[in-house]
Amino acid sequence: MEKQVPVKNHFKILAQVLIAGVLISGFSCQTNDYEERDARRIKPWSEDPRYWQYKGEPILLLGGSDQDNLFNHPNIGPDGLEAHLDLLTSAGGNYLRNTMSSRDRIDPDSDLYNDINLYPFYRDEESGLYDLGRWDEDYWELFGNFIEMTAQRDIIVQIEIWDRWDYGRVWGGAYSAEAWSGHPFNPGNNINYTADETILDEEEFNHHEYTRDYYIFRTIPELDNDPLVLPFQQAFVDRMLSVTFDYDHILYCISNESTASEEWARYWANHLSDRAREANVNIEVTEMWDAWDLTDPMHLRTFDHPDLYSFVDVSQNNLRDEQVHWDNMQIARQIVADPPRPVNNNKIYGGAALGGGVPEGLNKFWRNILGGIASSRFHRPGPRPGYFSIGLSEPARQQIRSARVFQEAFDVFRAEPDVYSDLLVDREINEAYLAYTPGEQYAVYFTDGGNAGLDLRDVPGDFVMKWLDIAGSQWLDEQEVSGGDVIDLRAPGEGHWMVVLTSR
Repeated sequence: MEKQVPVKNHFKILAQVLIAGVLISGFSCQTNDYEERDARRIKPWSEDPRYWQYKGEPILLLGGSDQDNLFNHPNIGPDGLEAHLDLLTSAGGNYLRNTMSSRDRIDPDSDLYNDINLYPFYRDEESGLYDLGRWDEDYWELFGNFIEMTAQRDIIVQIEIWDRWDYGRVWGGAYSAEAWSGHPFNPGNNINYTADETILDEEEFNHHEYTRDYYIFRTIPELDNDPLVLPFQQAFVDRMLSVTFDYDHILYCISNESTASEEWARYWANHLSDRAREANVNIEVTEMWDAWDLTDPMHLRTFDHPDLYSFVDVSQNNLRDEQVHWDNMQIARQIVADPPRPVNNNKIYGGAALGGGVPEGLNKFWRNILGGIASSRFHRPGPRPGYFSIGLSEPARQQIRSARVFQEAFDVFRAEPDVYSDLLVDREINEAYLAYTPGEQYAVYFTDGGNAGLDLRDVPGDFVMKWLDIAGSQWLDEQEVSGGDVIDLRAPGEGHWMVVLTSR
């Protein structure tokens, strides 16, 4: 049964709207030269919209980090946020995820991250209550500094605005999250409304586990229509946009692992587009759905609506393993082929708890690259090192370094994935994957040693063949091979290997 909300005090509603109006005013841009700015911003590549371009050049987005809301962890790692960003770029990384989250209330005595996340709203120390009509300026200063730092380093940031984990259950243990019980939007935690005045209540996490909308995601007119809460949500989003609209390296995702309704996503996609139009900027928007299976109808909400979503995010596919991971990714890529759009992977799982372990997480990173995916980022470690994934650890940086070495020798932007591995002979399931530009270049990735044949019987001519030792980011000696036959490819050892054949 849906919660019944009493008729609200119209003067109070008007006051909330006026407050929100003050909070959201003041959009600005660094330049009035629309064409110049549009030319340099992150957007689908003009020559092949399945990839991104930035500052006019095609770009493959690769990354990893030890937190998803890095701006809220200024003391991350041993040397702080700037050092963490420099560590990423030193390995060739250029892509980060940023959730607008505050739930990582880490114990300051813990040796994990030693940060206490801030919320965006002002909190009265004496009462402990938040005022949603006032900002915590320290939060927004941290956010602005992070956006500026990433701009200086040409790191593309994909922002996720709403995350259901911020509004649902309570986590325990050293890696604790107060979630809804401590959130400013909880009616018990602010001075702006009570549970009796809104569709919200103080025990939201007990109502909806994984299969239903949270009430906080039903405030829009198309759903349960809460004119007391919605203006504060709009003000929060608009304050964020007032920072990010001044920059050209931002991608927008409505939610993380959304189980909310299609109406909720559509509302905010339109809201972002309207605000961008008012500010005379162009932006790229998507939504990330929770279903692991990319053939689930849930994903059609973005796949079928290029008018609303200029790219798609298939991160949850990284909870699938081995051949299924590749096959589902190729299905999604074909679905969004007309019109073509970038397909992003913002989270690669591969750890003790999720994603089939670290070796399989590394496999996913390379399958994404050969599979024609526009971005790949290693998910954060989680409550313990290697729990969810490998973050920005040395193994992650090694993969990114090797990917850049590979990219120097192989033109990923022109290549096509061999979707059904038709050109690989005597290949075992999940043993090897191929991308190629017919007659010009062929790249075969071996997940853990092994051998397969590359069918070049219809491709005459000579090729230079060389193997990339991914673990060492270095090429082995070149060899010459001739086309017109099946080329026997045998990985030089166990582990991850890439072989590239380039026509003479």
